[in-house]
Amino acid sequence: MRSPLPRVSRRGRVTIVVLAVVLIVFMFADRIVNLWTDWLWFGEVGFTSVFAGMLRTRLLLFLIFGVVMAGIVFGNLYLAYRTRPLLRANSLEQHALDRYRVLLTPRIKLWLGLIAGLVGLFAGLAAQGRWQQWLLFANGGKFGVLDPEFKVDVGFYVFDYPFWRYLLDFGFAATTLAIIGSLAMHYLYGGVRLQGVGDRMTTAARIHLTTLIAVFVLLKAAAYVLDRRALLLDFNEGTDLLGAGYTDINALLPAKEILGYISVLVAVAVIVFSNIRGRNLVWAGASLALLGIAAVAVGGAYPAAVQQFTVKPNIRDKEAPYIKRTIDGTLAAYGLDKVQTKGYAANTLTPPASLTTDNTVVPNIRLLDPAVVSDAFTQAQQIRNIYDFNEQLDIDRYTINGKTQDYVVGVREINYTKLTGQQTNWQNKHTVFTHGYGFVAAPANKTVCNGLPYFVSGGFLGEQAASGENGTPSGCASSTELISAQQPRIYYGELATDYVVVGRPDGSTTDTEFDRPAGESEQHYTYQGAGGVDVGSFGRRLLYALHYREGNFILSDAFNDNSKLLYIRDPRERVKKVAPFLTLDGDPYPAVIGGKIVWILDGYTTSSTYPYSDRTDLAESTTDALTGAGGVAAQAKENINYIRNSVKATVDAYDGTVTLYNFDEADPVLKAWNKAFGGKLVKPKAEIPAELAAHFRYPEDLFKVQRDLLSRFHVMDPKEFNSGADFWQVPDDPARHGTATTTGKQPPYYLLTQFPGETEVTFQLTAALTPKDRQNLAALMTGRYVNGEPKLELLELPRENRIPGPGQSQQNMANDPDTRQSLNLLQGTGGQSQLVYGNLLSLPYGGGMLYVQPVYLKSNVSNPFPLLKKVLVSYGDKLGYADTLDQAIAQLVKGTSTAPPTQPTNPTNPTTPTTPPSTPTTTPPSTPAAPPAGDLAEATAKVQAAIDKLRAAQTSGNFEEYGKALAELDAAIKEFEAAQKAANPGG
Repeated sequence: MRSPLPRVSRRGRVTIVVLAVVLIVFMFADRIVNLWTDWLWFGEVGFTSVFAGMLRTRLLLFLIFGVVMAGIVFGNLYLAYRTRPLLRANSLEQHALDRYRVLLTPRIKLWLGLIAGLVGLFAGLAAQGRWQQWLLFANGGKFGVLDPEFKVDVGFYVFDYPFWRYLLDFGFAATTLAIIGSLAMHYLYGGVRLQGVGDRMTTAARIHLTTLIAVFVLLKAAAYVLDRRALLLDFNEGTDLLGAGYTDINALLPAKEILGYISVLVAVAVIVFSNIRGRNLVWAGASLALLGIAAVAVGGAYPAAVQQFTVKPNIRDKEAPYIKRTIDGTLAAYGLDKVQTKGYAANTLTPPASLTTDNTVVPNIRLLDPAVVSDAFTQAQQIRNIYDFNEQLDIDRYTINGKTQDYVVGVREINYTKLTGQQTNWQNKHTVFTHGYGFVAAPANKTVCNGLPYFVSGGFLGEQAASGENGTPSGCASSTELISAQQPRIYYGELATDYVVVGRPDGSTTDTEFDRPAGESEQHYTYQGAGGVDVGSFGRRLLYALHYREGNFILSDAFNDNSKLLYIRDPRERVKKVAPFLTLDGDPYPAVIGGKIVWILDGYTTSSTYPYSDRTDLAESTTDALTGAGGVAAQAKENINYIRNSVKATVDAYDGTVTLYNFDEADPVLKAWNKAFGGKLVKPKAEIPAELAAHFRYPEDLFKVQRDLLSRFHVMDPKEFNSGADFWQVPDDPARHGTATTTGKQPPYYLLTQFPGETEVTFQLTAALTPKDRQNLAALMTGRYVNGEPKLELLELPRENRIPGPGQSQQNMANDPDTRQSLNLLQGTGGQSQLVYGNLLSLPYGGGMLYVQPVYLKSNVSNPFPLLKKVLVSYGDKLGYADTLDQAIAQLVKGTSTAPPTQPTNPTNPTTPTTPPSTPTTTPPSTPAAPPAGDLAEATAKVQAAIDKLRAAQTSGNFEEYGKALAELDAAIKEFEAAQKAANPGG
């Protein structure tokens, strides 16, 4: 029979091939360009082994699984074709199929190859996405920990199980496609028919299809075997925990084993009854039906009956051993098994006199909130409109002149969103404004000049301190750099969102990059670092012109033989690209190490298949009131049940060098990744420089995950855990940052302090916990490093304690009548200024709890910035409210201010009181009363005049005038308070 398709000449075939190649190149041009630029970038950072390893692994998986899938599909389709009956029944059905047979038969191999190739393509694409599972499977080792049920090393679940599960799924998919395809081919060529006399299926078709069905059932038997192990990873609805429970172990586990054996017998029965005895499908179908009935009865009905009639009536006793397994597994998987729990009576409600003379806790209390003072950094240290700081700054510590102090730190970066006019053209944006300048730091416990941070580093301090540059009064900044960076330029930072082109021609002395202001002029600079990809040649410029779709790479005269392209400059993105298997902490922070500014990042290895460990959503458990703010990235949604802070990474802010250090040498997951990429991807812990290690801090996202879990898993008794009566929760954030009207969880905070039982001051991450659905304090959790090793501690209060939690304490302080009246005066009439509450610190001291909260004033004008104006403190039932911490603590000790009873608050704003108590609490003023200087109306007028002057100074941007206006406002408020008391002696 002649083919209905015309033959194509040789020249025509060549033309088709050429066109196909051109089409493929065009379709994949972007992919080719991206691969090429990625190779160049990985070569720049020195991690080509990672790129090559990923590319090689993905390509091999694509080819292997794609070819296997295509081979299975093609083989079965071709087998169905070769075993077709030579004579077909004469029926309307067969006549209708003739036209399709005529189309396919002359080029049957070509058509089958195209179908199989398309299926293989999709299978390969799916398989290459499993490259991480394969590398862990191929390089994973042992944990040295056995699961409590099968006594199998945990490494099987973390490294082997995910890939075995994928292989089974691949087998099911391949077998299912083979069955469907073979059935279609047999039907098309008459091996299976619906009409006519005689058998509906030929012997060849029956053998072929029943063999495939038997293979499918055998795969199901293997799945039942693997499912037995997977029970330890399943969710137990009875306990609301991960891990096999009573029903799983005593009913479902034996059921899976029985079903595995039944599946093997059914597979044999299908082959025997279909092709050896009887040669019909009735008994084969009955065998399959038996398997289905057994799956429902043995695998479904029986376990459900056990759960309903045995477990539910006695759930505390029946599930207790399995809850204990999950408690132990969770603590081990999240690094909580070594948490030290200490009792803290917290029964002292009277502030001890030693608070006024303390030299360990009080002097180190942090008053600057890094989430609030960024605008103050920007206004005082911006220098030019193009510079900016992150919305949230960071906390670190430095030892200067033998004294260790915590500092609020940030780097002055180019904010490309603030470029305007001519600054936004391609040449200025990418070749002139290339880098920031300066590491800026201020002691966390000190303010000057009416509430400004006291800057001790930043690159321009000497000039500012001497001349009052930028409106900063003399004395508001150190005259010398106390934290000196020999290379202060920031080419790689969190605000570096775009690429830049640097470099000048040989022999040229002209610098084109804006470096820093110098009086009325500007200094320029040319990048001298090792970072960047060479784009001096026309070929490289053409490549990146295609990559960025930017013609200036070809047309601009900014390029020369020494030009370099710096891109992927955000530290977090940079490390993530180098180590894609790591989950990175959301808050990188800068530090001066060896005279260089480097970014420090925490990298986590995670897994979701640790047996008997409860899963948590990484995004949900790490989200709090500050997540998503500038400098704090939100984690992606990912269910994990194992995490380790295995890597400390650094990124040089000048040349972009990425270094990975092994921080947890016992972590088997990191060992597997390091082995997968040649064994030298991560540097040993012994090579971490001591100066760098001194700036490591307990990572926030890991701490948040551990805090979230400890709110439940501090309960070690399984029966008490089942009741949930002693669970805790993370309180809502009592602070108000900016103008936010909603909050989330209270963020943990870094402190340089000394907790009870400790012998020295340490830098630690701290968080408060309250009982579930209650507001009193339950515990304080801290994380720190001791001799380079992480240490978690839980300071647990008695269940019946009277110590208020953070929310209650903030309400008591902010709702005190005298405090509220003074704060309202600070805001001015009509809300001319805005009050911003800083982070509320919880500090155990003297058998009680000291709460400290800074209050900032922020004018409602353009470019406002906060100034620290007041400090709120509480201890037991005593309050303090003053201009400085020392004054507020003095009030506590003298008992000059008493807290009112806790009042209900507006649920949308805890700082706003509802109806005040019917009998106001009479308290002396928080500052000594001066002799009345006039009547109340005159004093009110002076307050209003001072506020107007303050607004005018804020609008002008003159710090010196603003400071004077604040001083006048303070004096006017005190005069008003004195006049008010004179007018109403009875309070």
